[in-house]
Amino acid sequence: MKSPYLTVDAVILCEDDSIVLIKRKYDPYKGSWALPGGFVEWGETVESAVVREVKEETGLEVDIIELVGVYSDPGRDPRGHTVTVCYLTRKIGGNLKADTDASIAQHFKKDEILKLKLAFDHDVILKDAFKLLNRSKT
Repeated sequence: MKSPYLTVDAVILCEDDSIVLIKRKYDPYKGSWALPGGFVEWGETVESAVVREVKEETGLEVDIIELVGVYSDPGRDPRGHTVTVCYLTRKIGGNLKADTDASIAQHFKKDEILKLKLAFDHDVILKDAFKLLNRSKT
């Protein structure tokens, strides 16, 4: 029996309301901007996986604020069927530095992000995250 792969992604909020994206070092979507994230390891919770992946790819330490959503379109990843759990997170420490699967890690403002072509379905995920953020400000 085949099953989908489980991944996590993080929308990282920084002090200046910017969001951190990484430029992918490898295919698929090599050279494209994406949310930091990756595969959940055996025996790991999605919450610990997202914190680990953020640290590995960006050097940042984060706290989870809330769930953005679960994204399960079978075509969202060209490598095969993946389901991602995305969290809204807040930077609490560390220094921004690309590592592992990221060639660059950079801060972006919302209006800059909306102009980028993003990997996977990260444009959809970010639109959902922006809706969450707008609701919390009212």
